[in-house]
Amino acid sequence: QVQLAESGGGLVHRGGSLRLSCAASGASLDNYAVGWFRQVPGKDRLSVSCISSGSGNANYADFVQGRFTISRDSAKNTVYLNLNSLEPEDSAVYYCAASAYGCLMAAKRGLPGYDFWGGGTQVTVSS
Repeated sequence: QVQLAESGGGLVHRGGSLRLSCAASGASLDNYAVGWFRQVPGKDRLSVSCISSGSGNANYADFVQGRFTISRDSAKNTVYLNLNSLEPEDSAVYYCAASAYGCLMAAKRGLPGYDFWGGGTQVTVSS
């Protein structure tokens, strides 16, 4: 069983930056692909990025390409999402999730492709 806890959200101005953390306990995140998602009230939860286990290959949603970067720190059992050039449209609750399937297979399965979820962290970008 993996427990995930997000942190690092907050209020920033347009153009600002944040670093979100997804800290794991109970198991090593190195054995899982880890995805970041975001959700606004009344809308679906959207995939933002995913980093694979092992190789660390990463993919990103088109709407964050070039602005967000996902990375791992195995020693801290943590996955990060660096958010740069933030826009008000990036405001959402951001969630991390771990998948034993890998990024590609998890993407095909959708949200059920992820086995463990954190509780989310709020990001608000003011204009």
